[in-house]
This record gives sequence, C-alpha cells and structure tokens, in this order.
Amino acid sequence: MIWKKQTKNNFIALLAVCFFLIGIGLYQILKDDSNLIHPSYSKQSSNSHRSKIQLTDLTDLTDLTPPLPTEHHEETPSFVHAAQKATPAVVHITAKYEAKIMRRGTSPLEELFKEFLGEGFEMGPKEYKTQPGAAFGSGVIISEDGYIVTNNHVIDKADQIEVTLDDNRRYVAKVVGTDPDTDLALLKIEEKSLPYLEFGDSDKLQVGEWVLAVGNPFNLTSTVTKGIVSAKARRADISKSGSGIKIEAFIQTDAAVNRGNSGGALVNLQGQLVGINTAISTPTGAFAGYSFAIPSSIVQRIISDLKKYGAVQRAILGIYPQDVNADLADEKKLKRFDGVYVNGFTKRSAAAEAGMKEGDIIIAINNTKIKNLAQLHEHLTHYQPGDKVNVTLDRKGKEITIQVSLKNALNEIKILHGQGSIEVEGATFEPLDQATKQKLGIKGGVQIKALKAGKWQQAGIKKGFILLTIDKEKIETLDQLATLLNSKKGGILIEGIYPNGTEAYYGIGW
Repeated sequence: MIWKKQTKNNFIALLAVCFFLIGIGLYQILKDDSNLIHPSYSKQSSNSHRSKIQLTDLTDLTDLTPPLPTEHHEETPSFVHAAQKATPAVVHITAKYEAKIMRRGTSPLEELFKEFLGEGFEMGPKEYKTQPGAAFGSGVIISEDGYIVTNNHVIDKADQIEVTLDDNRRYVAKVVGTDPDTDLALLKIEEKSLPYLEFGDSDKLQVGEWVLAVGNPFNLTSTVTKGIVSAKARRADISKSGSGIKIEAFIQTDAAVNRGNSGGALVNLQGQLVGINTAISTPTGAFAGYSFAIPSSIVQRIISDLKKYGAVQRAILGIYPQDVNADLADEKKLKRFDGVYVNGFTKRSAAAEAGMKEGDIIIAINNTKIKNLAQLHEHLTHYQPGDKVNVTLDRKGKEITIQVSLKNALNEIKILHGQGSIEVEGATFEPLDQATKQKLGIKGGVQIKALKAGKWQQAGIKKGFILLTIDKEKIETLDQLATLLNSKKGGILIEGIYPNGTEAYYGIGW
C-alpha cells in the first residue's frame, strides 16, 4: 500500500512538472507573438541587434545576384485630341449610279454567223438596261474651301457624288481629277470655312507608332479605331491600274478598317493626316487584322498635280525593274539582297541615257536608301519630269553615282496636261467622251482621232478605233496608255471597239 501511495505521489509530481513546463512554453510563445504584432514597442536588446545584422547580411547577399528586371509601365496615350481633331474633317461619300440603256458590241463570232445566216442573226438582245445603284465610302477635307481626297475606287464611274459632312450638311461634289495608278481622287464641294486636316510627314512615321483610322465602316458614320504602324513601304498587289505601274508603298496598320472606310483618314496622335485608308488584307471581306493606307507623302504630290494640271506628272527612270531577293541574288551571282535590279530599259530611257547599265542595282536616290521596288516608286512620286536626281548604283560590287534627268510616261522631259491628245507611233489618241461610252456600254477607253504611217496602221487598225485593253489591262486615260506602252516589249494584244459597235482584236509587234 505504501509503495502504491508513493507511486501515486510521484505521478502527481511529474504531472505538475509537465504542466509547469507547458506554462513556461506558452508564456514564451505569447511573448514572441506580442513582439511580432507590436514591433515598434520591442526593446533594443542584443538579440534585436543581432537580427538587424542578419538582415543586413541578407541584403548584401541579394546585391551579389543580378537584380530582377523591373516592369516599365507606360501610360496608354490619349487618343481624344486626335479623334476630336480628325472626326469633323472626315466625310461620308455616296457614289450614285443611274439606270442606263447599254448597247453591246458585235463579236467576231457573231459576224461569222451573220455571213452564213444573214444580217438578221443576233446572239441575244443588242440593248439592255442596268439597274440604279450606289456605293459608299469616306473622304477627307484637306482645305477650308472644300477640296476632298478619297480613293478612286470609291467614286469610279459614278453619275453623281454626294458628300455628307460630320454635322449632316450635304453637298454634290465634282471630280477635279483621278489617278488609278495610286487609287486616289480629288473632289470639290462649294463651301467655305470648313474643318480640314493638315498633312503630317508620313516619311517620319515609325513602325510601332500609334495611329487612328477615321471613317464610315458599314455606314456607321464618324467611327474611330486605333492601332499601330505594323510596316511601311508594303506592297499588297491590290492595284488595278491599267498603266502597268503599281504605285504601292502602303503604310500597314492593325487599326480596324472595314467596307466604307476606303478614302478615310489615318492620323497620328497630333491629329495630322499621315495616310488615306485604302484596303484590307482579308480572306472573308471583313477586317482580319491588317489594313493599308496610302502615305501622305504620295497623297500630297498626287493631289497637287491633279489641282494644277488635271493629270499626274509621273516621273520615271525608264527601266524594267525587279526586286533583289535571295533567288535573284543566287541566279545573278549578286553580293547583296536588297535594292532594285535593272533588267533592261524602255525606248529613249532617261536612265540609259545617263549611263545606267543592265545588271546595275539601284540602292539610293538623292542619298535616300532604296531597299525595294515599292520604295523606288514611292520616292519617285516626289519628283516631276525634268527633275534631276542622283542615283547610287551597285555595279558589280562597286558603288557609283550618276545623275538622271527624269522623263514622263512618253519618255519626254515635259509636263503632260489632263486633257488633249498624245501621238504614239503614228496614232493620235484622245480621251473618249461620256456620250460614246454610254452608247457603247463601255466604262473606259481612248480613241484614235488621227492615223498616219506607223505600227497601228500596219496592224490594220482604222481611224476611230477605241482602244480598251492592252494585254488584258484596261486603258482609261492617256497617261495609262503612254505608261503601259512604254513598259512593253515584244508582241502586244490590242482589244477595242469601233463606234458602230464592232469589236476588234489586233496583234502589234512592239
């Protein structure tokens, strides 16, 4: 019994010691927690001093490792100023097309059947009526007295052009001039003190820079979208020019552009006009990520000529150009992969007369680098026929510079005016009047008004012939005719129609 009682007492004593130790542990924990919650009230003991030293040591260790990159947060720029400045100067354009009685020509096959079946034979009705219609787009007011720039394809062949301002005022516009090669047109409305956009310098525009697209997509007037410049001097192979020269050096952006935006403004953050929105790259017909605008440097030059002369004074070198790329460099054993390769020359070529040779590579004009054909075409729009330029060439690995006196589409050093006539190889061509176009049911063409000995007469072509296409490329202006003929060599296929409706086809050695 005594042993059991002693054992019981020992157990109680042990249990008391355990509780005592547990109490001390809890007190220490509570004391530490108190220091964590209220660090400003902790005492400056040797332990706290040691903690500071350890902290300093950790900082020193951190300094021995590369610092983590810090994020650079730039504020998104405000687009409000540019939008407020641009929106009142962008207009809605309606191109109206009236119903017409069109007359078709007589095809060679129909003429053949008439020889056997008589004059009464016809392959379908001679006349048919078109339905009235309308097309929509955008335009930009560029002067307070009512000059408006837009795309040629927006107003092409329209019977009436209606312009609606941002404040809903409405006007009928007249066409001052068009240039299918750059897809630009200049319109005029009779009004004063209009809001307008000033031109910015598209040459100084940089890839990655913010821009706004302003227009009327899907007839949603005064729509503003934003994006960045994705590329410059971009060729998109969308030009439908009949001249054989595609002036394509687009500003590519990712600003959303859709149907109805054509002819609208591309502006920088200062609200300056740096481009005219023209096309989109899409498999569906709707915006799919990229849009293209004609640079303001080209726009200014083209509209200046249209206002002054009624036609574009296009300065040319008179060469058959080709982009230098890896394939061409391999084929021709070239030592460079950029520039414009000279494949040959047109008749009376300005470049050939200045000493340029086949196989030369154009790498600069007036100290401006030329990396591709798009840049060459864009840069040449800055000049007029008769201007002299310094052309830097890579000739078999050596750089040389020659001076070239630029010529016009006829390889002449003179200004061409919008109306009048041109003579080419014995044939005098003039623009076709609107009445004849409507009578024959055609949309373009140039007519031979006089004919003397030359290639046209030798081919059997007669006076009055209306030339519609050369090698399937449509001809609408004298400038297009001259430029296209100048770019041809070898045989060409001529298609056209006579005033009596007879269609005709000729082959000419050129």
